[in-house]
Amino acid sequence: MAEPDDLGEVRDELPADLDRGFVGAYKFPDNSRRRITGALCFAAGVWAATAALAADSESVLLNEGVAVGGVLLAFAGLYQFAAGRRFAVNENEALVAAVTDVGFAVGHASAQLGWRGWMSRPTWRVLVYSAEDPPQRRGLVLVDALSGSVLERWVEDNPETWIETVPSSAPEAPEAAGVHTSAIPEPGDGS
Repeated sequence: MAEPDDLGEVRDELPADLDRGFVGAYKFPDNSRRRITGALCFAAGVWAATAALAADSESVLLNEGVAVGGVLLAFAGLYQFAAGRRFAVNENEALVAAVTDVGFAVGHASAQLGWRGWMSRPTWRVLVYSAEDPPQRRGLVLVDALSGSVLERWVEDNPETWIETVPSSAPEAPEAAGVHTSAIPEPGDGS
């Protein structure tokens, strides 16, 4: 549970299995965890519908509305169960598929999980940058998490303005590198 901060307000925090604040290998939670929710919703829906239909017609708490709600909850559970398919491709394999597909040497890359279509098909969204410093090209590759096939790819010249991350052999003055500085008075200089 989240602890109150200095002002006494409770803030959200990530569950421990999604918190990337540690160093080491990270395993992305599998999509098949949705099946647990689906099974619970289905069981609760069937129980509610059965209890409402078995109750006598003068029951106040168990009536037709509860039966309809139970049927809808059972269908929602079936949907969650059907959509909770296990990954065949993890994020590392998706990165490899994206690097193979873009056609340039990749430097930085990251993968994010998304879902496509009404059956919530899991899809890795892989963002890649070329290996030059600064990167000259970038791409977004969608990799199907169930089959490993590349669904779509967008590659373009990198329109972002970057500074070099590797120091050059001769240090440049900040103004020459395109960085503008302003005169900020030092503490105690009387300005």
